[in-house]
Amino acid sequence: MSTVIGVDSSTQSCKVLTVDAESGTILDSATASHPEGTAVDPGAWTTALRQAWHDAGIADDGSVAGVSVAGQQHGMVALDEQNRPVHDALLWNDTRSAPEAAELHRELGSQAWIDAVNVVPVASFTLTKLAWLARHRPELADRVRRVVLPHDWLNYQLTGEFFTDRSDASGTCYYSPVTNEYRPDLLERFFGTVPRLPAVVGSGEAGGSLLSQWSAASAAGTGPSGNRTVVGAGAGDNAGAALGLGLSEGEVAVSVGTSGTVFVSAAQPVSDPSGAVAGFADATGQHLPLLAMINSARVLTATAGMLGTGLQELDRLALDAPLDAEGLTLLPYLDGERTPNLPEATGTLTGMRRTNMTDSNLARAGVLGVLNSLADALDLLAGHGVPVRKVLLIGGGAKSQALQQAAADVLRVPVEVPVSGEYVARGAARQAAWAATGQLPQWERRIEASFEPDADSGWADEVRDRYVAARRQVYGV
Repeated sequence: MSTVIGVDSSTQSCKVLTVDAESGTILDSATASHPEGTAVDPGAWTTALRQAWHDAGIADDGSVAGVSVAGQQHGMVALDEQNRPVHDALLWNDTRSAPEAAELHRELGSQAWIDAVNVVPVASFTLTKLAWLARHRPELADRVRRVVLPHDWLNYQLTGEFFTDRSDASGTCYYSPVTNEYRPDLLERFFGTVPRLPAVVGSGEAGGSLLSQWSAASAAGTGPSGNRTVVGAGAGDNAGAALGLGLSEGEVAVSVGTSGTVFVSAAQPVSDPSGAVAGFADATGQHLPLLAMINSARVLTATAGMLGTGLQELDRLALDAPLDAEGLTLLPYLDGERTPNLPEATGTLTGMRRTNMTDSNLARAGVLGVLNSLADALDLLAGHGVPVRKVLLIGGGAKSQALQQAAADVLRVPVEVPVSGEYVARGAARQAAWAATGQLPQWERRIEASFEPDADSGWADEVRDRYVAARRQVYGV
């Protein structure tokens, strides 16, 4: 049996799947944790990959045909001449570069950024973090000789070579997914120099071969029939999820994970000078219009913590509450926010009355806060002419029954919940099979539950109206 390995190196952990290359059946899996925080030593990702690789029971019998890594986007991995980090990697959710992002935006203007790289700078993007490094730690910036992304770093650990793909490069603010070219002039202007950048490998191509140290049985690092085990281009995590889901036109992925994301795979780029919709690339050679929220599943965790309970009990409370939480409305910007672009924002609970301040209403408000934030993003995407026929609800937070049952009404579109799985890692495995065989395999997508909007219920419209009014009143957006 030929197998492929899919890796998801996320903010919180490294997940490794062993997958049958033909059917897409998951044969084994393992997870290893990453450190907390928004600035991390990249060596911790290598350690987690080695642990998860070992625990996933990857066969040392030469059956592994290919490997691919999908990783958290935007993280700044700045390396010296010996490829050692000069600073902890600043992750996508590190907002310290918000002032630099604002300056980059002001200096060129929205339309010039869209014309250059099809995104508008926000604190998440790599170039803003490099600008922060140049301003606040110039002695470290002077040592930088190479800049890569988290998944590029792991490609290097696996192959000894640095390479990336369009989807991840498109989140740097110095690569255009429309022209498929780096923009070194932007690095020169805002970082002060042009470090070495990883080669951009085609979506279905191999960037290198697996080093022998990852395969104890074969010093040559070979796969089936004596061929070398290839390592695919890899991808950004959301592009990996799109590939794992097999998104088709009209299907929108809504991921409720550490971050919340709303994205589609599209033949043509979407350009948004407001910066709300990021015009990324996907992992098939097309485009991935995407909106991201810093606050998503962690809002549920924080709400459960406030109530002194766990997520299971939070879900029960939210299911027992009135559908509209009796007027409680949560703006869930607990860690600042990216969509809308409010890096200094905090959470706000409105509509409080003595009679509605109950545990169940607060639990329900937490669930509705997450869904309303995602609904804002879905409305913005649809406003750019992107067809929205169906939502596929994924991510750890999507396991919440209260969230599942409310999603179709709040999002105002049919919702399907695929069988719970690691879709980012599954997408990476699918890409690994593509790189190994030259053909993108077609793997079955299984649906666990489906929900239709209730046309006769007005509660969700009232909840949406309250949320939008609160957002405008508090933040003016």
